[in-house]
Amino acid sequence: MTFLQAILLGILQGATEFLPVSSSGHLVLVPWLLGWRSPGLAFDAVVHWGTALAVIVYFWQDWLSIIRAVIGSAREQSLADPHARLGWLIVLGTLPAAIIGFLLDDFFEGMFGRPAAAAGFLLVTACLLAVTERIGRRKRHLETLGEADALTIGLAQACAIFPGISRSGATIAGGLTRRLTRESAARFSFLLATPIILAAGLFKLVDLAQGGALASQAPLLVIGFLVSAAVGWSCIRLLLQYVRRHPLYPFAIYCALFGLGSLIVFLVRGA
Repeated sequence: MTFLQAILLGILQGATEFLPVSSSGHLVLVPWLLGWRSPGLAFDAVVHWGTALAVIVYFWQDWLSIIRAVIGSAREQSLADPHARLGWLIVLGTLPAAIIGFLLDDFFEGMFGRPAAAAGFLLVTACLLAVTERIGRRKRHLETLGEADALTIGLAQACAIFPGISRSGATIAGGLTRRLTRESAARFSFLLATPIILAAGLFKLVDLAQGGALASQAPLLVIGFLVSAAVGWSCIRLLLQYVRRHPLYPFAIYCALFGLGSLIVFLVRGA
């Protein structure tokens, strides 16, 4: 992978992590379509860390309040503070993806080498966005979130371990099925993303360091990290503004077209 490719893939990750179009699917399909070598799971993990940094920076006041409230609630054994309740709901919503990812890590790693699967799962993302946009009632706000809501959205996030199923798309769709407004669903989606992305990135970097390949890839990893963080921060702001007034159908159409186009290319190439 060249420096230019690292920059372009960092931009791609930052732009697609928070837009509901599947960053992992793009990181699988775009290098394959362009004939590039796969950037590898280490690069994928690091650029995801970049977007996790973008969430932390964008919501730094929220995270500070949540962390303080969670510590206080653990000491006082009380959920009276809404920030504490939100923090524990994030923990609850993180569990499904953490458990499934840990138990089936090797299986999901193998999926990243299958462009046709990533293209097919993009079609799943398109269906999720279109159907939930259609049936969602969008009346509830984040303050009303409960345990069943957090688990539902957490299970949706667990499905997004497959490349091509958008994490933000799946979790926003999960929120819409629980009658959350688009903005509330998107906000919880972004907060919920942070711990699982950081944990996944840490495990991949530990594996890479133990294999002795971290130093040789460090410059490209740093570039990808910084670019994805900067672009990701901008896309959080843009999506939150967009979902206040607009539906998710354009993202569903994009996923359907990109997925179908990639499948056609796969059939033409025969590989």
